[in-house]
Amino acid sequence: MSTATSTRPKSPGSAPAKKYKITWPVVLLLIAGALLLVSIVATMTGNHGLTASGQITAALGAAVPIAMAGLGGLWSERAGVVNIGLEGMMVAGTFCGAWAGYLVNPWVGLLAGMAGGALGGLLHAIVTVTFGVDHIVSGVGINLLIPGICAYVNKIYYKDYVAFGAGANQSPPADSLPNITIPGLSPWLDTIEAHHWFLVSDIAGIAGGLVTNLSVVIVIAAALLVLSYFLLWRTVFGLRLRSCGENPTAAESLGVNVYKYKYIAVIASGAFAGLAGAYLSLVASHFYKDGQTQGRGFIGLAAMIFGNWMPGGLAMGAGLFGFTDSLQLRDADNVHVLLIIVAVAMAVAALWQSYRRKYTPALISIVVAGALSVWYATTDSVQRPLIVATPYVITLVVLAAASQRLRPPKADGQIYRKGQGK
Repeated sequence: MSTATSTRPKSPGSAPAKKYKITWPVVLLLIAGALLLVSIVATMTGNHGLTASGQITAALGAAVPIAMAGLGGLWSERAGVVNIGLEGMMVAGTFCGAWAGYLVNPWVGLLAGMAGGALGGLLHAIVTVTFGVDHIVSGVGINLLIPGICAYVNKIYYKDYVAFGAGANQSPPADSLPNITIPGLSPWLDTIEAHHWFLVSDIAGIAGGLVTNLSVVIVIAAALLVLSYFLLWRTVFGLRLRSCGENPTAAESLGVNVYKYKYIAVIASGAFAGLAGAYLSLVASHFYKDGQTQGRGFIGLAAMIFGNWMPGGLAMGAGLFGFTDSLQLRDADNVHVLLIIVAVAMAVAALWQSYRRKYTPALISIVVAGALSVWYATTDSVQRPLIVATPYVITLVVLAAASQRLRPPKADGQIYRKGQGK
C-alpha cells in the first residue's frame, strides 16, 4: 500500500543536473575570451576605442565610487544589516569631503568624507540594531534626511563664498589629489597602442589605462578591497562578524557580542560610502554639488549582489558598471561597436545554453543577439539618451542574469534582539 510519505523511484536513465561552479581559472578564461572578441571586432570595424587607455582610465575612475559603496554594503550585510542608505551616506561624504578639502587640504577631505559617511552609518546602526526598526525603512529615511540636510547647510554656509566659485547648490573647488604613474612606461605603451596591432595594441591600451596617471584614491580603493577580504575571511574578527549575519543566535551562544559587531560593520559601511562620496567631490569634480551621486549608491548595492557578497565578485561588478558608466564620457561610436560585441557574446551564450539543453534561455539569447545585430547594421550611432541609460540597463540585466546563483547571508535583514534564542 502506498503512503503519503512514499517516494517515487527515479528512472534508471535519470541523472542529477550538473552544476558548473565559477572558479578563478574560469573567470580568467572568460576575460581572455572577451578580450579576444573585442580585439577581433575592433580590427574588423577599425574602432579600438573600447580598449584605449583613456577609456580604461575613465572606467577605473567611474568604478571607484561604485566599488566603495558596494564594499560598504558588503560589510553591513555580512553582519546581517541591510544598508540601502548608502546613497545618503555617499552624499554626506561628498559634502564633508568638499568642505574639509576646501578649508584644509584634500587629504583631510578624504578623512572628513569617511567620517561623514560613518556618522550616517552610526545613525543607521542605532535605528536598526538598537531600536529594531526595519532596515529598509531606516535606509530610505537616511536617503531622504542626509541629502536634505546637506543641501540646506550648503545654501546657508556657502552663500558668502560666491566669489570663490560657490553657488546655491555648489561648494568652492578644492585642491586636487596627486596621481600615480610609472615613469617611462607610458610612452612605450602609447607607441604600441597607436599601431593598432591585433590583440597586442589592445593589451597595451588596457595596461596603459591601469598604470598611467591613476588617482591615488584608486590605489587606496583597490587596497581596501584586498584588505577587506583578508579581514572578513582570514581573521577571527571576520569570522565573528560574518557569523552575526548567518546565525546571530548561535554566535551569541558562543560568546560573540552581536550588537558590537553589527555596529562596527554598519559604521565601517558608512565610512566606505563616505569615501566613495569624497572621491566624487575631490577627484571626479573637485567640488560638492546637489545630486552629485546620481544613484551610484544603489548601483554599488547591485555590484555587491552581482558579486554574491564577495569582494572579488564585487570588484568585477564594479568594473563592469564603471565601464558602462564611463562610455557616456567617451566617443559615442564606442557604444555602437559595443552592440555587435554583445550580440556575438549572446550568440555564444545561446550555443552554451543549447549544449546544456536549456532551450528557452538559448532562444531568448539568440533573439537578443539577432535584435542587436539588426540594430547595429541599420544605424550609424546610438542616441545620447540611450548611452546615458546604459549603466542602469546593464545593472538590471546583470542582476536578472545572476539571480539564480545568489546566496545572501541567512540572517540578512532580520531584526535581532539580544537573548532571543533563550
